[in-house]
Amino acid sequence: MTDYSVFQNTTALYHTFGCKLNFAETSTVARTFAEAGIRRVQAGEVPDFIVINTCSVTEVADKKCRQAIRSFHRRYPGAAIVVTGCYAQLKADEIAAIDGVAVVAGTDKKDRLLKFIADWRQSRDTTLTEVTDFRKMREFTPSCSRGDRTRYFLKVQDGCDYFCTYCTIPFARGRSRSGTIEQLTAQAREVAEAGGKEIVITGVNIGDFGKTTGETFFDLVKELEKVEGIDRYRISSIEPNLLTDEIIDFVAASKHFAPHFHIPLQSGSDTVLKLMHRHYDTALFAHKIETIRRLIPDAFIGVDLITGVRGETEELFEESRRFVEGLDISQLHVFTYSERPGTQALKIEPVVPIPERHERCRRMLEVSERKLHDFYTRFQGTTRPVLFEQPRKGAPMHGFTDNYIRVEMPYRKEWVNTCRPVRLGDFNEAGDALIATEI
Repeated sequence: MTDYSVFQNTTALYHTFGCKLNFAETSTVARTFAEAGIRRVQAGEVPDFIVINTCSVTEVADKKCRQAIRSFHRRYPGAAIVVTGCYAQLKADEIAAIDGVAVVAGTDKKDRLLKFIADWRQSRDTTLTEVTDFRKMREFTPSCSRGDRTRYFLKVQDGCDYFCTYCTIPFARGRSRSGTIEQLTAQAREVAEAGGKEIVITGVNIGDFGKTTGETFFDLVKELEKVEGIDRYRISSIEPNLLTDEIIDFVAASKHFAPHFHIPLQSGSDTVLKLMHRHYDTALFAHKIETIRRLIPDAFIGVDLITGVRGETEELFEESRRFVEGLDISQLHVFTYSERPGTQALKIEPVVPIPERHERCRRMLEVSERKLHDFYTRFQGTTRPVLFEQPRKGAPMHGFTDNYIRVEMPYRKEWVNTCRPVRLGDFNEAGDALIATEI
């Protein structure tokens, strides 16, 4: 049995890259560490451990992770660096070779990090590495935590069975698997008892929820709606072919599910979608957007897009841009394509030059900026409910409306973690939020 008393009076620093799912898992790790006596490092202190939860969605993400590891080692040469997440799962040996790294643990090993660190402390002569063999993995590790935010992140699903040609997530996360509705509603009730007001439903492919349990994502949202004490749920990224009309209908009538959708498109060209092995076409995607707008006119709709994938000619990019321009959406999250080892996309021609990939990304971001500005402008002068968060010292109070408009206003301590109706006014100086006033 591992002796965790060795961790008393030790400190840890946590750094997370990537998606909301990673933030949820990091928060759960920090909570587990705290229970073992490892407290979060305070300003001015030197950490004993540094936990880095990595992302590997692009080569840029890998590079940022490597840079962070080296930077932390230079800054805190005596700290043991623990690396987990998707990059650790995919390239454990590469990470283990970096100076300062003590433990490399795969994506499904976060609940065992304490044991790994304890084992490493006994030897200290080699990096401890353990990743997951996803060919045998069928277990689901639940995660729900807040971290430093007001919002809680509830992990309901992990892994993906889609194997899109550009993506390494199935290799990093394994096959689709999920918890049960009973488990997850119990966690939601714990959040309510702890005073949490908002839960973001996260996973790798959340619409695939229940594939291993015989339940459905629609079943889950209906049961979460019944949990007393939660003001809001947000549905994070959900595949358009899995966002059923009945889910949209439910959100439209719901008292607790926010009018907020995040839907990956990836390309507005049917030719490119086929090259990507996506599970829908532009007609289906347009139908989902039209259905949301008809039933929930005020909804925020965020859309993921990749530019410069192999096979995307200039003509196909323009086709994608025109399609996106015509969508009544609120914001684009644009990624520049990068080659990922082991993916089928490497067999596709032609290859888009890297400078052209970035130029296409810039052009799509211009579209996004216009759409987001227009969406915010539409709600100036209206009243919306805002869940206020704890601001950083010296910063104005901020929060998000139900339809995900970021707002700012002067600090009111008693408003932190409360949902208040406010009037939305002009843009702030940075142009990334609306200034709110009390009504």
